[in-house]
Amino acid sequence: MDESAFASATRLAGEIRDRRIGCLELLDFYLARAERHNPALNAIVVWQIDKARERARAADAALARGECWGPLHGIPMTVKESFNVAGLPTTFGNPLWKDNVAAGNAFLIDRLIEAGAVIFGKTNVPYMLADAQSYNEIYGTTNNPWDSGRSPGGSSGGEAAALAAGLSALGAGSDIAGSLRNPAHYCGVYGHKPSWGLISTRGHAPPGVMTPTDISVVGPMARHAEDLDLAMRALVGPDLLQQAAWRVELPPPRRRRLGEFRVAVWPSSPLCGIDSSVSEVFDRAVDTVRRAGATVDDRARPDIDEQEHQRLFMLLLRAATASRMRDEDFARQQEIAATLAEDDFSDRAAVARGATLLHRAWGSANEARTRLRYTWHEFFKRFDVLLTPVAATGAFPHNRNPDRDERTVLVNGRAAPYAEQLFFAGFASLSYLPATAAPIGTTAEGLPVGLQIIGPEGEDPTTIEFARLLAAETGGFSPPPAYS
Repeated sequence: MDESAFASATRLAGEIRDRRIGCLELLDFYLARAERHNPALNAIVVWQIDKARERARAADAALARGECWGPLHGIPMTVKESFNVAGLPTTFGNPLWKDNVAAGNAFLIDRLIEAGAVIFGKTNVPYMLADAQSYNEIYGTTNNPWDSGRSPGGSSGGEAAALAAGLSALGAGSDIAGSLRNPAHYCGVYGHKPSWGLISTRGHAPPGVMTPTDISVVGPMARHAEDLDLAMRALVGPDLLQQAAWRVELPPPRRRRLGEFRVAVWPSSPLCGIDSSVSEVFDRAVDTVRRAGATVDDRARPDIDEQEHQRLFMLLLRAATASRMRDEDFARQQEIAATLAEDDFSDRAAVARGATLLHRAWGSANEARTRLRYTWHEFFKRFDVLLTPVAATGAFPHNRNPDRDERTVLVNGRAAPYAEQLFFAGFASLSYLPATAAPIGTTAEGLPVGLQIIGPEGEDPTTIEFARLLAAETGGFSPPPAYS
């Protein structure tokens, strides 16, 4: 059974269907690993063990009758704490909501259950999902399985840590500014940010909120790229208000061989320097793609201004997250916005400007974003995917400085602003594009490195297939040494 810890969910699902492994047997295997390893990681923070065992027994009984519930039949899973799971708390790491117990499931949870999954726990997040780390006053700090002194990323950091350590077969998280992608990068697993709107976010919101948040998406995390595809095909579909008229059909990948892809590469920017430890691994991966026969262009760019793009992204990002603010926090942002100088582009200023944006100004910004979406559409007529780094460094040490403007990461010996890590995430987030984070190796220090694969809007299978084909050349996921 030990080899099952890091096996793909796709393989495990096949073994379950072929009756080579039992659903309860597999669940108990992962629960035993979690009991052994989770105390040091603090990745899984909410449990429903009895309910999961009951469902696993029912899954075994169904197979004995010749019934298969779906493509995830009997697969043991964890999901991010911020998803509503009936009977479990949904807190967003906010002490004010520590007693908020969900009455029903999020859309994504229902889709997983309909596909046959067995959900046994929820994983840790930062306060209000608003950090590239995963700690909060309710559940404490999650550590990176590659180095416990470092963060696993955020806000889907608990999920990435659990998967990397082999505590779960498959996972689900959310992303507005890299929250699936940077934990995948920091922990050496896969994360897919879907095209905006492709999977309903209903049930992934603060208590009482039903309106989808601009830019924000929910999606799968896994140790193997093929599992992203397996999960996406289970998750996509119209929600309640659209079911009467809408159908969702994912297109096939544009290419089936790595050497057939038309690949653009954006390796760095003055707005986000990349540490040499990361760029060396990234460059090797690009060379691998080139040697496979793909057409690779490292100078191709869509017709956008990097600085203006980043300002627009930060403006609409902070406008989107303002809906989660308490009244007193919003009032404070109004006070800050009234005092800002025009040339103040700090993270503090971006938060205040976006949070207090007038609707007319938001409409103008949204018009600019819509034009960008068409710009990307034209770009992806010439290229199939765009490769970028995910973040500037490997996993960084835990940093709890409450003043975000004082937080830094060390990039090539220079202290770089913490918020710079959002730059490459913004390309896909702002314009609703799909993006897959894929592990490509480790630094000399032994920390995992991922790359971001961005694709055309609505063509999610293309970025996932590229990630799968690349894994055949680079090795894909490798277990952290302490957990292998």
